[in-house]
Parts: sequence; C-alpha cells; structure tokens
Amino acid sequence: MSKMNYILPLALLISGVVNAATENPWYAGARVGGTSYSGLSGDISSSDVDKEDWGGGAFLGYNIVPWFAVEGGYTYLGEMDFKADDASIEQQGIDLVGKFTWNVTNSIDLFAKAGGFYYFTDGSGAISGSDDGIIGTAGVGAEYFFNKNLSARLEYQYYNDLELKDASWDTHFYGISLVYGWGAPVPVAVVEPEPEPAPVPVMVQVEPITVALPFAFDSDTLSQQDIDQLQPIAQRLVNFPETELFVIGHTDSRGAEAYNQNLSEERAAVVAGYLATHFGIEQSRIQAQGRGELEPVATNDTEDGRGQNRRVEVFTPGFEMEGQ
Repeated sequence: MSKMNYILPLALLISGVVNAATENPWYAGARVGGTSYSGLSGDISSSDVDKEDWGGGAFLGYNIVPWFAVEGGYTYLGEMDFKADDASIEQQGIDLVGKFTWNVTNSIDLFAKAGGFYYFTDGSGAISGSDDGIIGTAGVGAEYFFNKNLSARLEYQYYNDLELKDASWDTHFYGISLVYGWGAPVPVAVVEPEPEPAPVPVMVQVEPITVALPFAFDSDTLSQQDIDQLQPIAQRLVNFPETELFVIGHTDSRGAEAYNQNLSEERAAVVAGYLATHFGIEQSRIQAQGRGELEPVATNDTEDGRGQNRRVEVFTPGFEMEGQ
C-alpha cells in the first residue's frame, strides 16, 4: 500500500486546521529520522536482514490540558531488506497516543507518549503478502520552544510486535520533529487573588462613670452600700490600667470652714485608700482632694439639703478604644 494513501488525507486535515482560529489548542508537525528492527522471529529470524532504514511522518495534536494532549498521525517505519532472498517488508500505519508533558523551563518540556498503532505491512519478493493489526506503542522525548507557536522535538518511539504472516519483529523510531501550534503551548495563567484590605479599626466610646457617696454628719466612714457603689469604678480601673480616678470630698456648712475643709479631705482619702488597697490601684492614678463646704449641690437650710451636700464624688473619665 502506497505511503501517499495515508499522507494525502492527513495533509488535507492539517490544512483545514491551519484555517482555524489563531488561538486554539491544536498543533501539527512532521518528523523524520531513523528506524531500527529487533526481536525478529518466525520465517525471518534466520535471514540476513538489513536492520536499519529511515522513517518519518506527520501528526496532529490537541492539548486537553497544559500537561496532557492527544496525538494522531501517519508514520512510515521504513523497509526491512532481506539481502539473500531479494525481498523486503515495508511498514507504516496510523498512531493514536496520549502525550504527557512535564514543563522543565519556560522553553523546554520533557514528554512521554503511549497508545496504539494501526499498522500495515507489505512484503515483496520471496515474502510477498500484506498484513495489518493494532499494536502498542510508547515513546519519550524532549521539546524546545523557539516561541509559543514553533518548537522542535528529539524523540524515540517503540512499536511492539509488528507482523507479516508468521513473522514478527519490533521497530524503533528515533528522530527529530518540527511542530507548529496555534497557541497550544501557552500555559494557563494562574490569577493570584488580591489581598484583602486591612480592616479599618472601629473605635468604641467608653462612657465616664460618676458615683456620689453620701456620708453621715461629721463622719468619714464607708458603709457597705458605699462599697457596693464603688465596684463598677474599681472594675474599670482594673480592666484599663491607663484610666485615672478623681475623688472629691464635700461637707455641709455646719461647723467652722477650716474644720469642714479638713473633713472633706479625710473623706476623699478614705475612698481613695479603699480603692488603692483592695484593688491594687497605684496611688499615682488617683487624684484625691477636698472642697469643704464650698460646692454645695443643695440648700444647707434643711436637713435633707445638708445630707446631699455631705458627699464624696468619685469620677473616672470616658475614653475611646479600638473595638474587637
């Protein structure tokens, strides 16, 4: 069977692909090289055989993913000449293989191929006749890319157990290929996700706390009720070590002004001392002072008004903090 019977349809197919879109996963190529024959058995095992010839072919491929493609094409594997018998066997066929690629650099790939080969063998002279069948084939090689469209391959491919009548043998092809791809070798770009913007801190307003502790006439003693009222302020001071505390003592107007001034200071000192001692608050964070009878909040003409004026005001200011 003539080699042209296979080459012409394949050439027409490749020509049609050339007219396809300029960016697609198809590629086509041609290869040429040497062939070698081994493992001769049957009628040709003892013959004087020329075990070397030339071979070549054309192929068409499709990249399914960047690392795997499917190739099909025509391969001519040369003639095995029998010198003493003036006979020969010509071999050729159609390849269909999967091609696995490992990208070594931006320009160099290593690959392996495996699949099937539908062969045709034609004998002449003393070994006349023809045969065909499907056998296994595999190969390895390296591919260099001149640019994204044009590349060259060095490759080896093994064809296992071709046959003609009772004879069988293996064929080895080694050669060079020239490949043209329509954008096929370009790897799929990996788009890195943009980093998320840093969260804008949310500022939380912490409100001030003010407590007014009432005192009995001429007394500087804290009651249990006073201690209970101080708990929120004490907790604020513990939780936020930068917080300051202001303690201001006051009295009513009965008695001498100097006496009342001293009493208001004692009342402020009692409150400040309780918070410092029981909650470990540093004295540097506490400002305690007395105002005597100078800042009444009610009239001193009634018992109820004087009771409101006998007091210690405990205050911690508000502030802003970053929310969680």
